[in-house]
Amino acid sequence: MARSLPPATDTIIVGNGPSALILSYILHGNIPQYNKNHPHPDPILHAKIKTLGDLLQLDVPTLTDHFAASRISYSTQALSLNVLLDTLVRPNSETDDREESSCIQWVCHPERAVPHVVVGNTVAPGGQWVDNPVKASWDIETLSYAGMLSLPAYSFSQFHQERYGSPLPAFTRPTRRQVADYLSRYPAQVGISDAIFCGQSLSQISRTKQGFLIGSHGVTCKNLVLASGIFCKPIPPRPLLRPLQRLSDGESSENDLPLLVVGSGFSAADVIISAPTAQKIIHIFKWAPKSAPSPLRACHQQAYPEYAGVYRNMKVAAMALRSQRPAPARTNSSNILNRDWTSSYEGLPNTVIKDVKVSGRSAEVTFQPDKGPPVSRIIGSFAYVVGRRGSLDYLKPGLQAEVCSSLEDATMLSGQSLRTKALNSTEVAPHVFVVGSLTGDSLVRFAYGGCVFAAGEIIQSRESDGPITQKPTAESRNTASSHERTVMNGLDGHYESFANGDKNNDLLRKLSLNDETSP
Repeated sequence: MARSLPPATDTIIVGNGPSALILSYILHGNIPQYNKNHPHPDPILHAKIKTLGDLLQLDVPTLTDHFAASRISYSTQALSLNVLLDTLVRPNSETDDREESSCIQWVCHPERAVPHVVVGNTVAPGGQWVDNPVKASWDIETLSYAGMLSLPAYSFSQFHQERYGSPLPAFTRPTRRQVADYLSRYPAQVGISDAIFCGQSLSQISRTKQGFLIGSHGVTCKNLVLASGIFCKPIPPRPLLRPLQRLSDGESSENDLPLLVVGSGFSAADVIISAPTAQKIIHIFKWAPKSAPSPLRACHQQAYPEYAGVYRNMKVAAMALRSQRPAPARTNSSNILNRDWTSSYEGLPNTVIKDVKVSGRSAEVTFQPDKGPPVSRIIGSFAYVVGRRGSLDYLKPGLQAEVCSSLEDATMLSGQSLRTKALNSTEVAPHVFVVGSLTGDSLVRFAYGGCVFAAGEIIQSRESDGPITQKPTAESRNTASSHERTVMNGLDGHYESFANGDKNNDLLRKLSLNDETSP
C-alpha cells in the first residue's frame, strides 16, 4: 500500500527523476560550498568564487561573464546557471570524471532543512530511467559517462564498487539497467527516503492565497517544483498509422515478418539495436543532412559504435537511393550490432506511408519512396519512435497559463517549450520552479544548476518566513547575458576561444589583488 502524503508541507516536487533527487538532497539541509582545497582550474572563476560562504545565492552573470573568452571549454548550449554548477561539480569532466576532483563539498546544516515531498508515478526513484516508454533493451549503454550521471554524496563509482565489487573504469558508459539500479538505491544511501513517494500521480494542482493545492490528494504547499521532464510520453503516430499499434509494438514477431521502425534519432536506433540479430528491419527515416541532420551523425565511431553503425547504414541507404544503385555491402560496426545488415536491414529515407491494411498479426503497408513508384511490404511488428514529450496536464488551466504563458499545448512539451522563460529565470511563475529537462537542458550533468537555484530561493523564503510573493532578485541571479544565449558550437556545445586573452589576464590580475586578504 502506497504511503500517504502529509496534509501540508513547504515544498512539493513533481517527479522523481535525478533532478528531483538532487533538489531533495539539498532541501534536507545539505548545502553546497566551494571547496578551496580543490580550486577550480579556471583561475578567474576561482578568484571570483573563493570568498562565497555557500553556493545557494549566486550572481550567475558576474561569475560567468568571462566564460566566452576562457581558455577552458565551457558548454555554450546549456543555461549559464547549469554550466556554472556543472563545471564546479566536475571541473575536469573532459579528462577526469572522478568525483574526487569536484570543487564542491556538501556540508550538512540540519537547521536549514525544508519540509518537502518528492512525488513520482514510477514504481521506484529514477523517473524516465526506471520507466520504459520505448520498447528497447535495458542493456543499451547510456550516452553520458557514469561520472556525468552521479548525484551528490553517493557517486556512480561508489555504487559500482558496492554492487559489483570492483572499481569503475574511467569514462564508462553504464547500461540503462545499471543507472536505474543506481537511482533506485540513491535515496536510502544519502538519507532522503523519508521524502520520496513513488507510484503516485498528482493532478488538479491550483494556486491558492496561501500557496498551492494538490486537488487529487488534498495536500497544500507553499512552493511547487516541476521536475516531471520532457520524456514522459512518446509522440503518437498520425491516424493512418494507429492501427499498426495493434501489432507487437516493436517486439519481434512470431512469424519472422519484418519490424517496421519509423524515426531518425536515438530512440529509433535503440529499437534497431535491441532487435534480435535475425530480425528483418524496415526503417523509415528523415534524411536531410544539411538542414536537419539526424542526431546520430554526431556519434563518433569509437565512443558510440552502435549508434555510429546505425547512422552509417542510414547513410548508405540514402546514398543508394540518390544514385539509384543497389546499396553496397555493409560491415558490422561493433559486436552489439552483430547482424547481417545487407540481408536484414532496408532503409527507406524520406518515405511516406500511403496505406495500411492490418490483418490479424500482420499488416500490408504501402510506401511512397522519395524517388520511384510505390512499394508494398508485409510487416509483423511496428515501432513509431519519432520523439517523446512532457506534459503539465497535472496543473489546472489557470496555473498552466501562468507557467506556459502563450504556449498553446501544455501537454506536448519539448526542450524549447519553456526555454525562453528559463533563460530569464527558472522560477517560471511566483514560487513555481522548473528543474531538469523542463529547463531545456536534458543531460543529468546540467541538472545541478536549476536545483541549487530553486533550493536557494526556497530556503531563503523559509528562513525569512515572509509572505508568498515574487522575489525581485531571482531573475538577475539566474539570467544569462544576451550574447551567451545565442552561441552554440560543437558536438557537446563546447568550444575554445583564445580571443580576448589579454583582457582576461587583466581581469585575473585585478581579482588577484584580493588574494592576500581573502580567506
